[in-house]
Amino acid sequence: MVIGDIMLDIYLKGKVERISPEAPVPIVSVKERFSRLGGAANVAQNIKSLGAEPVLCAVCGNDSKADDFFILMKNHNLPTAGIIRSNERITTTKYRIIGNNTQMLRVDSEDTFDLTNEEFSMMISNIKHIIETEKIDGVILQDYNKGVLTESLIVNVIELAAKNNIPIAVDPKKNNFMAYKNVTLFKPNLKELREGLNGNFSDDTIEGIFTGVKALQEKLCCKYVMATLSERGILIKENGNEKYDYIPAFLRRIADVSGAGDTVLSVAMLCLVCKQDAYIIAALSNLAGGLVCEEIGAVPIDRQRLLAETEKLYLI
Repeated sequence: MVIGDIMLDIYLKGKVERISPEAPVPIVSVKERFSRLGGAANVAQNIKSLGAEPVLCAVCGNDSKADDFFILMKNHNLPTAGIIRSNERITTTKYRIIGNNTQMLRVDSEDTFDLTNEEFSMMISNIKHIIETEKIDGVILQDYNKGVLTESLIVNVIELAAKNNIPIAVDPKKNNFMAYKNVTLFKPNLKELREGLNGNFSDDTIEGIFTGVKALQEKLCCKYVMATLSERGILIKENGNEKYDYIPAFLRRIADVSGAGDTVLSVAMLCLVCKQDAYIIAALSNLAGGLVCEEIGAVPIDRQRLLAETEKLYLI
């Protein structure tokens, strides 16, 4: 089950050959337009690409962009029963302008206020029904601060998962950072880790980051904290273990980092479901995140390519 903020990503891609006479900005002559699933929906399509069956629970608008979003979901054979269409908000849409294979501008159209009482009740009802009627092996909370993952929803879902012995993996954002207590795996990036600890650590060495991870783990009481360090890789610590595993990033041709965090969390969740240890969780997640950065836009991980890269790097 994937719970969180869903988005429609729209790309306008073309060439830049001159500067506008109206202002000192490049003119992008659009040659291609396409749309992709973003946010928690990108997590769902990563889960699908890796061979598991995702169930997406979210709230979107009752508008034309939601229509486009549902068409994309259908095209990817993803279920939509857990998605609520609401008249109280618009569907989050991100427009990315790409010129000469470089992202030049992003325009966001969104509402970021918390769920209304009615939306909250419908979400909780949906989630409970799915957990009661489906075999849910894991829950992902994908937070983009767009209002779906309120503190109340987070607490209710964590309690519900605990009652049913379902592991939870979290990609947090700042607003409700400390609400994710007692989850299985917590995945902040370095900026979020620093903000979550109120800037109480500034040592960017691996040992310094480990100290921050350890302090956060004590506050949240989660089994794993896995800090993503961008081009430096991933550090993971298991609760009760005074050591950590650090996996450096592999040198790659980076085209676009959007969606990489979604892929990292998807792989980590499936590793948890398959009862892998901390090193395997971090190593496979790190590898998958790097692979999708070679593509423009948010794209799901290619399972066969991930397998081939894993065999080349770790098994031969």
